[in-house]
Amino acid sequence: MKAPPRIDFAGAADTEAILTELAARLSAGSVIPYLGPGLAELSRPDVPTTPEALAAFFATKIALPRRAKGNVWASAQYIESNKHRLTLTRLMAQAFAVPVEPTALHYHLASLSPPMIVDAWYDGAMRAALGERDGWGEVQGVSRAGLYTDHFYRFYDSAGQEVDSAVAGNWATVLYKPHGSVEPAKNFLISDADYVEVLTEIDIQTPIPDIIKERRTGRSFLFIGCRFNDQLLRAYARQITKRSSDVHYVIVDPQALSRNELCFLAAQGLMPLAIELPRAVELLLAS
Repeated sequence: MKAPPRIDFAGAADTEAILTELAARLSAGSVIPYLGPGLAELSRPDVPTTPEALAAFFATKIALPRRAKGNVWASAQYIESNKHRLTLTRLMAQAFAVPVEPTALHYHLASLSPPMIVDAWYDGAMRAALGERDGWGEVQGVSRAGLYTDHFYRFYDSAGQEVDSAVAGNWATVLYKPHGSVEPAKNFLISDADYVEVLTEIDIQTPIPDIIKERRTGRSFLFIGCRFNDQLLRAYARQITKRSSDVHYVIVDPQALSRNELCFLAAQGLMPLAIELPRAVELLLAS
């Protein structure tokens, strides 16, 4: 087996300086925040905050075969195939029924009104931080299972009402939930079947909404609270950031990175910022 690629991490002082600069760029709208469940985890919510934890939740509700245990996508597929899609949706809604309290960074990002925020988990913390004021809306990935539709996503205004895609062009901020969310309509991409069609076409960008393609152009991404230890998560990050800036940043714990994650960082040219997430949040809030 080949050794993982060598990645040189910046020193602590340089890392903090970079984050201070990124805080200013977030305010200017030239950097897009890409949020993972690690950020919501800082508020110690009573919901699963990793794919592994969500798989464990499924295992407490349904007797799963050994081949599915521990893999959230396979667990969801077993439930969908053997217990019906409605059961899977009900369990997902149950897993994320307790509202997640937005962190200070959620509220800060909402106050900046950036052109786009990507949130790659199923909780509603970022929507709650944005509130019901005017000037923003949300686009979510949706399962096509049983919907008989050719759409990969739906649009919702700040009040949670579904709207036409044309309305989104007037939003100052677009919240993009590529995997769906418990709020406002319980849309979930979670089973293997959900992702088959998406991953078949994602290389040609069909599942990525046009407004996301437009607003990412020329901008960098900052990954906050994200892991890339799963092929599906890597595929989404790769495709969402396609045709944007050549430089992106990711807050990481070097000791926790898997070989696949190291390879992904090297292949995608992501600049790793080795810093504890709470300290990174402090720096991003200080701008």
